Amino acid sequence: MRYIENEFENKTILITGAAGFIGSNLAFYFQENYPKARIIAFDIFRTNERFGNGNLKSFGHFKNLTGFKGEIISGDITKKEDLSRLEMYDIDYIFHEAAISDTTVLDQEIMIKTNVNAFVDLLEFAKKTNAKMIYASSGATYGDVPSPQRVGVENPQNVYGFSKLMMDNIAREYTKRYDMRIVGLRYFNVYGRREFFKEKTASMVLQLGLQILNGKAPRLFFNSNKILRDFIYIDDIIQANILSMDTEKSGIYNVGTSKPRSFQDIADILQKEFGTDYKTDYFANPFKAYQTHTQADIVLASKELGYEPRFSLEDGIRDYVSEIKRVYESEIKNV
Repeated sequence: MRYIENEFENKTILITGAAGFIGSNLAFYFQENYPKARIIAFDIFRTNERFGNGNLKSFGHFKNLTGFKGEIISGDITKKEDLSRLEMYDIDYIFHEAAISDTTVLDQEIMIKTNVNAFVDLLEFAKKTNAKMIYASSGATYGDVPSPQRVGVENPQNVYGFSKLMMDNIAREYTKRYDMRIVGLRYFNVYGRREFFKEKTASMVLQLGLQILNGKAPRLFFNSNKILRDFIYIDDIIQANILSMDTEKSGIYNVGTSKPRSFQDIADILQKEFGTDYKTDYFANPFKAYQTHTQADIVLASKELGYEPRFSLEDGIRDYVSEIKRVYESEIKNV
């Protein structure tokens, strides 16, 4: 489905983090809707390296790009020599999805180098080529501020959220100083196809779905019916990105549904879709600090981008269940 009808067929589009969750979905959106566009997929791709928390340092996986017909560059956004390979292209749009997105990473140095310093290098590149930049910010910038979360009231509680807030501040400065077109999108809790290779950082929709398909009751914290998040389906994330291409405005926008739902809702909807009745396996929340409510204020995104979420939690999960089943059969059951 095309969200806008403007002609992007002959444009050159760079996607960083293109082998990751959101980046790969963007790559296929353009391939399917604008087959004459030149799409450049830039990603570090995964290795066996892991952080101290045991999670992979890079989530990009070739399987997320199976069927992709554009150009692929394996590179590290923190290395100027890798970014220099992009200078041969006349790029019109940059979708910057590459980042350390694991909120549990405690290595502050690598988080800032990857998320903040590399962002400046990409902005300098965009300035030279006059490319429009659309980049992934995060609802983590808000930290523990009360709902609904609004742009301008932030209090990040981890270095990941801090790094994204610094990116937003830098984007505003570049917009003002150089009259660049830059849009930052603060994603809330995203779920959907091509997230499996995020492993433990994949959405609870996928994790609970795989538990159920494995014949187990979904595991949740006690009182999960009272823990609410703004869950947003991948197709609405893509919608926000594409609408950002078409606007002449620059700014920071929330991308969510503004209708928070509970983790218990996710488990119940999944069981209904799978036709199971395993009840729920509850256990104590081990975290001392834990946010119990997020809700994106999307008034500005609606007004300036024309963004309106199209998928309720029920609709998103219903659209996703066939892919969850495919992932279970191909990546878990038969491995």
